[in-house]
Amino acid sequence: MLFFSSFVCGLALAALADAQAINLGTASPYGVFAASTITNTGLTVIGGKIGLSPGTSITGFPPGIASAQDIGNTAATTAKGDIAAAYSALASLAPTADLTGQDLGGMTLGSGVYKFSSSGFLTGTLTLDGQGNPDALFVFQFGSTLITASNSAVVLINGAQACNVYWQVGSSATLGTGTAFTGYVLATASITATTGVSVNGGLYAMTAAVTLDTNAVNPQGNCVGTVATSITDTSTTSATVSPTVNTISATSATVSPTANTVSTTLSTSEIVPTVTSTVTSTVTDPASTTTITATASATGKLLWTYQIPFRY
Repeated sequence: MLFFSSFVCGLALAALADAQAINLGTASPYGVFAASTITNTGLTVIGGKIGLSPGTSITGFPPGIASAQDIGNTAATTAKGDIAAAYSALASLAPTADLTGQDLGGMTLGSGVYKFSSSGFLTGTLTLDGQGNPDALFVFQFGSTLITASNSAVVLINGAQACNVYWQVGSSATLGTGTAFTGYVLATASITATTGVSVNGGLYAMTAAVTLDTNAVNPQGNCVGTVATSITDTSTTSATVSPTVNTISATSATVSPTANTVSTTLSTSEIVPTVTSTVTSTVTDPASTTTITATASATGKLLWTYQIPFRY
């Protein structure tokens, strides 16, 4: 596994300082943007808008779903200008490492600007390590094409965020079947997302088309922090004993509103002495102020001790 760390020299610092200024502007709400056409097959879901300028042809929506469409209007024209400005800013960054001729699959990279003088490939998994910094930036520059193999993935660890990952592509990008991709692809020409591709970011084709096929695209917008809250809710479940069947069982409790499930299972095989057992567990939902308490009680005659697996 290959690892590159950022901030290795003054050049790296300068490049990343410039990268801090990368801004998609009005383009950030768009999951997909193209110049000529947007064509979709199947149930593609865009968690934001789709845009087209100067073209006028968007097909496959529906069955594809997007929050809105901007076709050749003022909003689309403005967004296209912001995409072009972001592309130029990305292309002008001084690289911190030249990865020409190497496959990104299997690498773990820290924040930096990574250059491919021509085509670049991803076969397998690329891991981007934020090293505890949620503002860590990852910029990939390709002289020509970007191609991912089927079922490849870009994974974020240690605080890295998808809204800080950019792919500047000199010509066209093709994402292979089932690829789980992360970041914003800004391609001079076309972008093709094949069957089952998912993208946490956006696909922006500056002079040509975007082709989709049963994809999920979730634009990240500007990076923002998240706040955990808690909710208070209580649920209880109790065990029942059958005197004629050598089995003790407990029902499971489902907790609203976060669908946490607390279940208790008790089992034995013979009835001899009388035993009473109570199991209580408390769970705090991190997304609410709720404390969840589950209690299981059972009375029966047991020959052997029984085990009570408890999960939530």
